[in-house]
Amino acid sequence: MLIPLLALLAAAQTPPAVAPAPLPSDVVEGDWRPIPDDELLVMTLASGKTVVIRLAARFAPEHVANVRTLARAGWWDRESVYRVQENWVAQWGDATEKKAMAPGVKAVPAAEFEIATFNPAQTLSRPDSYSAKAGFTADGWPIASDGKAAWLTHCYGMVGVARDALPSTGAGSELFTPIGQSARRLDRNYTVVGRIIAGMQYLSALPRSEAAMGFYTTVAERTGIMSVKLASDMPVAERPKFQYRSTDNPRFAAYVRLREVAAAPTVATGASVCDVPLAVRRK
Repeated sequence: MLIPLLALLAAAQTPPAVAPAPLPSDVVEGDWRPIPDDELLVMTLASGKTVVIRLAARFAPEHVANVRTLARAGWWDRESVYRVQENWVAQWGDATEKKAMAPGVKAVPAAEFEIATFNPAQTLSRPDSYSAKAGFTADGWPIASDGKAAWLTHCYGMVGVARDALPSTGAGSELFTPIGQSARRLDRNYTVVGRIIAGMQYLSALPRSEAAMGFYTTVAERTGIMSVKLASDMPVAERPKFQYRSTDNPRFAAYVRLREVAAAPTVATGASVCDVPLAVRRK
């Protein structure tokens, strides 16, 4: 009788079942919202592979206006990815930095290192090493704040504008994306103009250069760019269609909490803004 009695005692002490935290797949159809065609920048590499960038038009309007002008002028066509630095960034544009800008490009756009307000739909529960507060806008952008200013964060796959020494902010012709660790120390020092939402693997898997700062030393090492176009300028039948997962709902809030306090056997707690994936899908 001892074994049945112990079994009964164990059953009595077993805590009630707790519903599992929502997984990334627990998304309702209404959580998906379209990305406008004029916010999609399609970069076709010489290999035929494509990289699609979502432009942060409302956060960096002057730099994004330059990017759109450059794309419409075909400025990046036949240029290259000319810098790939291990655990840092991949960078593309004119390797010589001598090519004339396209007509209509503002040579010195306003500094757009920061955004107007810190107004997230979801906020992380803890500060991190780079900000006092961090979270996500309703339309799926990672943002941070020190309690005064706010800014887009340089997470993996974000697209920033390379620049010379201040007061230059960069015109938008030379762009880069973090391919290893997040590049948060670039926050508020470089303008963020977008985020790669498809084809990131074609940049993050490129051979690293061992030269200073990852710049390729020969033309043969570079990855050619066939074209860069706005989806809105492409024939309607050829335009890629994407949707982002909105964050202003309890399902995404639960997902953030799941990332901050992972289920056993994981023991680490807490998450930075770059640790929470922001989902995008092809329509």
